[in-house]
Amino acid sequence: MRALKIAATGMSAQQMRVEVISNNLANMNTTGYNARRAEFADLHYQQVSRAGTINAADGTVLPTGVQLGLGVRPASVTVTLAQGSLAQTGGDLDVAIEGRGYLEVTLPSGQAAYTRDGALKRTGDGLIVTSDGFTVAPGITIPDDARSLSINAEGEIYAYFTDRVEPELLGQMTLAMFSNEKGLEAMGSNLFLETEASGAAIAGTPGDEGFGTLRQGYLEDSSVDAVREVTELIEAQRGYELNAKVISAADQMLGATTQLR
Repeated sequence: MRALKIAATGMSAQQMRVEVISNNLANMNTTGYNARRAEFADLHYQQVSRAGTINAADGTVLPTGVQLGLGVRPASVTVTLAQGSLAQTGGDLDVAIEGRGYLEVTLPSGQAAYTRDGALKRTGDGLIVTSDGFTVAPGITIPDDARSLSINAEGEIYAYFTDRVEPELLGQMTLAMFSNEKGLEAMGSNLFLETEASGAAIAGTPGDEGFGTLRQGYLEDSSVDAVREVTELIEAQRGYELNAKVISAADQMLGATTQLR
């Protein structure tokens, strides 16, 4: 009775789909979050009778054969890359990336990580860091006596002082791009790691060809479409129920077999 195992793989697949959807809905308000999508592929097939097999002495062949599928398997959970809408915050260190690119941050281990979460902060020493305290490349420090900051579209950071008319250029923020952004490894806290699948980071400055620009005082909202996610949740629930009914029907068939006299 293959139906039991086949339906079990279907239930497992729909359960995984619900888990992905629930994670998307949980991150509806996560800055710079891109929705994920579960993708599946059919399992291998049992060739009961192969197509093209000679079926008679006169050379007649089977046009289709008999191929019995054995269920479904998870193929990938892929990121749906989309620009989230920009929400105005007014914060001096809030920056949204319009277009492609990631901010580079340095982890405590010295490893580079990447993020689109532009809700930046400053330490007691004036260093620009993420909300988790990771240094944002290239490691710009804000003077204690700076009264305000200005970040232009090209990522140049200017500080304004009470006793000076002209602003002081503190440095320029950089961005990183990847050949395959979907191949980045998500590590939580809105951070990603470079992998062989993503390719090496391509460094550049905002506004360069192919790179996005920065907008101060804004943050990128999550790209999750709640209506779409709820719709897919209902579909996944119905798919789970249908596979459960297949198991129930297969169990009844097995029960009828054991009651034969």
